Amino acid sequence: MGAPLSSWPWENMGSYKYMLYGPLVAKAACEWRDGRSVGWSLHLLILFGLRSLTYQLWYSFTNMLFFTRKRRVINEGVDFKQIDNEWNWDNFLILQALLGSMISHHAPPLEELPILGLQGCIIALLLHVGVSEPVFYLANRWFHSGSLFTHYHSIQHASPVPTPMTAGFGTPLEHLVLGAVMAAPLLGAFLMGCGSVGLVYGYVFVFDFLRCMGYSNVEVFPVRLLQALPFLRYLIYSPTYLSLHHKEKNCNYCLFMPLFDLLGKTVNSRTWDLQREISAGKNDRVPDFVFLAHVVDIFSSVHVPFVFRSASSMPFFTNPLLFFLWPLAFFSMLVMWALSKTFLLSFYNLRGRLHQTWVVPRYGFQYFLPFARKGINNQIELAILRADKMGVKVLSLAALNKNESLNGGGTLFVSKHPDLRVRVVHGNTLTAAVMLNEIPRDAKEVFLTGATSKLGRAIALYLCRKNIRVLMLTLSAERFLNIQKEAPADCQHHLVQVTKCQAAQNCKTWIVGKWMSPREQRWAPPGTHFHQFVVPPIIGFRRDCTYGSLAAMRLPKDVQGLGSCEVVQTYSLPAKCRSKEIKGIQFLAPLTIFLVWCLLGDGTVHDGARSGSRLPRRRSGSLPRRVDSPRGGRHRRRPHRRGVESCTEAWPDAGLRRR
Repeated sequence: MGAPLSSWPWENMGSYKYMLYGPLVAKAACEWRDGRSVGWSLHLLILFGLRSLTYQLWYSFTNMLFFTRKRRVINEGVDFKQIDNEWNWDNFLILQALLGSMISHHAPPLEELPILGLQGCIIALLLHVGVSEPVFYLANRWFHSGSLFTHYHSIQHASPVPTPMTAGFGTPLEHLVLGAVMAAPLLGAFLMGCGSVGLVYGYVFVFDFLRCMGYSNVEVFPVRLLQALPFLRYLIYSPTYLSLHHKEKNCNYCLFMPLFDLLGKTVNSRTWDLQREISAGKNDRVPDFVFLAHVVDIFSSVHVPFVFRSASSMPFFTNPLLFFLWPLAFFSMLVMWALSKTFLLSFYNLRGRLHQTWVVPRYGFQYFLPFARKGINNQIELAILRADKMGVKVLSLAALNKNESLNGGGTLFVSKHPDLRVRVVHGNTLTAAVMLNEIPRDAKEVFLTGATSKLGRAIALYLCRKNIRVLMLTLSAERFLNIQKEAPADCQHHLVQVTKCQAAQNCKTWIVGKWMSPREQRWAPPGTHFHQFVVPPIIGFRRDCTYGSLAAMRLPKDVQGLGSCEVVQTYSLPAKCRSKEIKGIQFLAPLTIFLVWCLLGDGTVHDGARSGSRLPRRRSGSLPRRVDSPRGGRHRRRPHRRGVESCTEAWPDAGLRRR
């Protein structure tokens, strides 16, 4: 049995915990029915809605890496484990709403209160400095000692990177103390007859705003301001100040005012130097690898990490609630089209290497507009030049960014800038390797669509060397003959050109590299398995057949800072293959093409990579869709914590699956 008040009474209720707001909603409805259109109950509901919005907006700000990258205090990513631990971060809002509803029974009617009173604000400020700050300082030191830390406060420090959600994450006892600290100035002002509606809103909003700021992990105070007004260091804390406390646990205990740490001699001596260093942008790092992605569509764009963590950290699922954001997402699309440049979306670390995802601010449909192609190529070219200037080692192009009709699979940029130091690549070799790994070993015949594409060519040439008959669907005899001539003379007869799907009506292994309609799929015999590398995936309508997902690989367990189910890019080709990659798939020896998917960039064996991961169906693109499903308490943890499955360069546009 756990310590008293160390767990939430409703932690097993999952999303049903929000039903605890029911009595407050019912009371507000009764007040409305009785002619009191605005009562304390309605104000409490509005207030706690605004408080949730405050935490969400600060979370969005901290994850806008294109703004905050150089000012991050702890330069690590928030991983799935931390997200899962903090999933029910808003429990304290329910607790305080229930306490507020009980206190409102004894509060004066709203009709008797002014909108705002200056005298009440002054009293609340004095009580905050004289009561709330010292009480919190002493209580915080108390929670960092002995069994209190073990049973209560340690769970918050278990989060490696502070976030606004970390500010709300804690045990009931901690939030009862915090609620009392926050309520003291308000109760004092009301007891002195100086309370007002504006005071409640203003004080609670400022309280939450400052807590979110401290936990944001982004240094927001400019160095020049603190140098010009050094006394501010002791009147208001900073994200650097709190991050040091979060990491070292034995210093910087204050609520908002470091003055009390100064009086208690618990100020960390490195605080100001570290704050100066971070404010100057010296905490930045050049990535080793960059995946140049693009947006899928308007709806999937609301699943990026800086919108909702509950959406970005789960595989895509159409959540009707997110449709309310569609107008805002559509407006953002227009702004990005007109003004935006390629920006940083996310990052993670793998075995000492920093991987970043950059996004070309273009949506999938825009790649098929003839007048938009020049602008898209300009965006890609500028991103490549920027990566080259920064010292990035490898830049990989996402699906539509490497479109053959758009820029020749990237050859346009390599030819235009022959002195590039950054290696511009795409993932066709790894995709081919993963696809081939899924073909049954006893297969004697396969049907291949998209047969004359780069991937189709590589797959066909490999299979024919394995003495497998390949029915290559293509109308171009010239392209077919060119590929057939590349095969060894004794294997060329295994490559057969077909022009219709009917030719494969007796073949149960279909490799789909070109989109197929349900009418075309009907020619497959019962029991057929459709292996896919087509973008977007085909629609599976045959109940007597099975459908594979886009090619994927298992990300190794030692990945760090991975916390969003968007594109995960780990460039995994051996060094000898990189220079050839941009010119198209070069045929590799049978042993090599199987080993490609399990090699790291330095040529060492990748012990964590496994192919064949099944991914949820979704559209192609660099911002894959995710599922936004209700989660329960900590007892409902899912097995994905033991190993996250993800695509790698095998298919740059395949998303992450969290099972």
